[in-house]
Amino acid sequence: MARRPVVTSRTKDQQSLHVGLWIAQIALAVFFALAGFVHGVLPIEQTAKSARWAADLPVLLVKFIGAAEIAGAIGLIVPAAFRVLPMLTPLAALGLATIMALAIPFHISRGETRIIGMHVVVGLLAVFVGWGRSTRARIEPR
Repeated sequence: MARRPVVTSRTKDQQSLHVGLWIAQIALAVFFALAGFVHGVLPIEQTAKSARWAADLPVLLVKFIGAAEIAGAIGLIVPAAFRVLPMLTPLAALGLATIMALAIPFHISRGETRIIGMHVVVGLLAVFVGWGRSTRARIEPR
């Protein structure tokens, strides 16, 4: 007969980190779900109205970026919330941080420096979730 793991209560600091990570996960998921919808679902002409760069890239690349953003948004919430393969959550966060890290030099090369701050903040928030969910505030599987 398998032994059940002993459930220990979290300290106040651990609980605060856990709550902060959930807030970051939800904020990032909303951000990337909306971005993924714009980049991956809307017609490219409509996407280019809010993201001028989209008109200069192959349509399939823009759609791929949108699909990756939507998948990342789902990966931030679903595995952790249902505790099924919860290690996918920090991987999703680090994948989204990679998208932001790649977006920064891309936008700099286009002279679109006004939006770099947003990419840095979102990327750092994604790194925070990746770090927190893989080290200090792991979510154990069922």
